[in-house]
Amino acid sequence: MPRQLLATAQVHPAIQEVVAMHQHAIVHEVQAALVAHAVVVVGMATNPFCKKARTLLRKAGVAHHYLEYGSYLSQWCQRNALKMWTGWPTLPMVFVRGTLVGGANDLQKLIASGELAALLAH
Repeated sequence: MPRQLLATAQVHPAIQEVVAMHQHAIVHEVQAALVAHAVVVVGMATNPFCKKARTLLRKAGVAHHYLEYGSYLSQWCQRNALKMWTGWPTLPMVFVRGTLVGGANDLQKLIASGELAALLAH
């Protein structure tokens, strides 16, 4: 069953703008990076999976743009907005050509299968 999203009609008109604008700057920053770069990694300090994703890309010779938002105790509100926007529950968030492909383990599978190279070839 697909992830359920609350329909705009179910949000009272008086708060729709608050919902729409919540942490909008971080979402816009990531959206701009997705337009400007073929591969984007969204991460946080001290998270070993964020480091793993970047290491995998470096070893594969894939240039990427990295956006880091806080650590475990800081900037969690901003990261939560990204999780709500994407539906992806953890960091890192790895995007290829604007498409969320998952986290570090998902990226590792794409590299191993050759799919990452195929996605970047187009």
